[in-house]
Formats: sequence, C-alpha cells, structure tokens
Amino acid sequence: MAFRIRLPGGTLKVKTYRELRDRERDRRVPVLKLGSLYFVWASAKQHSHKHNPTL
Repeated sequence: MAFRIRLPGGTLKVKTYRELRDRERDRRVPVLKLGSLYFVWASAKQHSHKHNPTL
C-alpha cells in the first residue's frame, strides 16, 4: 500500500509498518505515525547522497 508523493524538496512516502525500511523504523529519517500509516520524508538532499556516495 506504499505510495510516494514527489514534492520540490524531496519525496513524501506513505507506508504501513511492515513496509518500512530499517532506517525508517529506527527513525533516522523524519517519520510521522497517524493511525496505522507512517509518513516518511526523504529530502532530495538525502536522496542524492544515497546515490552519489562521493558527495
């Protein structure tokens, strides 16, 4: 049931608990829980560092 909403500063992801990655479960990225849904913010800056380890 996960889906992504692309925004100018990054991506807002909506997931259930079983779809969360370890870093999301450990709250190393911004996470908001509303009911049974988790809203995860992945900034464009974080995303570019993930794909470009030399930065």
